[in-house]
Amino acid sequence: MTFDAPQNKKKVLKKITKQRLKNIGLYYLERFESSVQNLRDVLKRRVDKYAYENKDFDKAQAYQWIEEVLEEFQKLNYVNDERYAELKIKDYLNAGKPARYIKTKLKAKGVNEDDVEDLLSKEDYDPKEMALKFAKKKKIGPYRLDFDEQKEFRQKDMGILLRAGFDYEIVCDILSQNFGTEEDELI
Repeated sequence: MTFDAPQNKKKVLKKITKQRLKNIGLYYLERFESSVQNLRDVLKRRVDKYAYENKDFDKAQAYQWIEEVLEEFQKLNYVNDERYAELKIKDYLNAGKPARYIKTKLKAKGVNEDDVEDLLSKEDYDPKEMALKFAKKKKIGPYRLDFDEQKEFRQKDMGILLRAGFDYEIVCDILSQNFGTEEDELI
């Protein structure tokens, strides 16, 4: 008895219609909170993928449907940039991410920078506290148990904190501290 290798069959894509785009959007929103621009990008990728396989498909009509679907979702409050930004900011702050990182990520998702600034100013955001939280999570800087390792890896730790988006002054301040193993001195 011989086994044949499975054939590489291409998956047949379902035809893109306005209702199909609406269903794709609803299914996406069931699983993820999204900004308007991010959902637009998700739907456009689906349309482009279908249009690549079906050359006679009218992408312009599909893009018009996407805008209509997004408008409807905004009216029904399924998609709300402010709500999305608020949730993401809280998640990023809990993870110890700096403001620069948060602004960059949300800008990439299509959220207005002024809205991000307003929401960040409303949050209890202390850059030094975030840098300490990040250093503790990564076990770098003052959170290295061995003082000799702290000195040896100072440049590497500085690079990690700077690439994460923390200001140079804050990074220098954090790395000049020495907590050792004293837990009560930590945040």
